[in-house]
Amino acid sequence: MTQHSQLAELPGSELDIAKMPGHWLLARLGKRVLRPGGLALTQQLLNALSITDDDRVVEFAPGLGVTARLILGKLPRSYVGVERDAKAAQWAIRHLPQEQNVSVTLGRADATNLPTDSASVVLGEAMLSMNTQEHKQLIVAEAFRLLRPGGRYGIHELCIVPDDMLPKAKQEIDRTLSSVIHVGARPLPTCEWRELLQAAGFRIVQIGHAPMHLLRPRRMIEDEGMLGALRIAKNLMLNGDARRRVLAMRRVFEQYHDNLNAIFIVAEKDRA
Repeated sequence: MTQHSQLAELPGSELDIAKMPGHWLLARLGKRVLRPGGLALTQQLLNALSITDDDRVVEFAPGLGVTARLILGKLPRSYVGVERDAKAAQWAIRHLPQEQNVSVTLGRADATNLPTDSASVVLGEAMLSMNTQEHKQLIVAEAFRLLRPGGRYGIHELCIVPDDMLPKAKQEIDRTLSSVIHVGARPLPTCEWRELLQAAGFRIVQIGHAPMHLLRPRRMIEDEGMLGALRIAKNLMLNGDARRRVLAMRRVFEQYHDNLNAIFIVAEKDRA
């Protein structure tokens, strides 16, 4: 398969670079890890979820399937990805093992149409932050519905620092982030992420944080490997429009470096 055909298969490929959501622009440049805390925080999340061969796992918005492959390395009883973007769903299907217990379905995280109590683990990364508070609540409620008693829910999201930031300052960060990534960004402070899950009926089990260094060279190498990072750098050099957008995103991330973090939370549905 040629590089051109591979790019055509990526989500957002029909959009102009100036209008493309930031995460799909990065994917076109070769970035495969698109999580705010990087691969290391995803690994911490998966370790905290303690997935075994007895688990039935549902992942919201698997995207390019990086986390899905890590999950499948733990040999769960079954894996279902729920992806609303048709191209992302097709990409994940093509890049995941073609096994009977592995599937990716086209659907919404707030209304999956999967059976109640059908999962022992539900997780989603870098997607609640891009939804309104109402949609956050609907997605978390859907995770609760899908989980059997004692099931675990894991999230990996953007986090606002400090917890007591004034609403006006949070709104400024939301607006500025949204303007450069071209997706509505609505991250929450740690206390509000906790409250969101607890309000749905979950018990918090574990919380972890990491710096939001998505576009820093060291994180790029950690997440993509040296060759992957060099490939991204080369693609940036060859594409001026993409380079300008990525630099604009990086400037905003650095502008709010002291106020943006990455967070993972694992919560449990009561066994009663």
